[in-house]
Amino acid sequence: MRRLAQIGLFVAIGIVLPMAFHAVGMGRAFLPMHIPVLLAGIYAGWRSGLVVGAVTPILSGVLTGMPPLVPPTAFAMMVELPVYAVLVAVFYRRMRLNPAVSVGLSVLVGRVVYGLIGYSMFPLVGLPRVSPLYPVTAGLVGSLPGILVQIILVPLIVSRLRPKE
Repeated sequence: MRRLAQIGLFVAIGIVLPMAFHAVGMGRAFLPMHIPVLLAGIYAGWRSGLVVGAVTPILSGVLTGMPPLVPPTAFAMMVELPVYAVLVAVFYRRMRLNPAVSVGLSVLVGRVVYGLIGYSMFPLVGLPRVSPLYPVTAGLVGSLPGILVQIILVPLIVSRLRPKE
C-alpha cells in the first residue's frame, strides 16, 4: 500500500509541477515532469519509478494536453521517462554513485532514447524523421536549463531528505 501511495504522489507531482511551469511558458525548457520521475527512481526504487515514468506523461497528456498526444510526444516520453527512473535508481541505489552523477548519466541516456524514439516513431504518424542525434544536439541545447535544474535540484532534495536504502 505504501508503494502505491508513493507512485500516486509522484504521478500527481508530475502532473501539477509541469502545469505551473507551462502557465509561465517555461515547461519545454525546464522539463519539470522529469524531476518527480527522477525522485521516484531514487526514493521508491526502479520498479515504482518505471511506473511513474510510464504513467505520468500519458495521464498528463490526457488531463492537461501537455505533453501533447499528437504529435506523439507523450508516447515518446512514456519510454524516455522510465529510462530516467530505472537508470537513476541503478546508478544511485545500486552502484552508489553521487546523486548529481546519477542524474546526469540518466538524463544523457534518456535524451538519446528520446531521440531514437523520435527517429523511429515520427515517420509512422506522418511526421518528418528526426535525427537520432537530435537530443544530443538541438534537443539537448534546448533543454539545457532543465537538465541543469535536474542535476542541481534532485541532489539537493536527496541531501535534505535521505532515501531509505
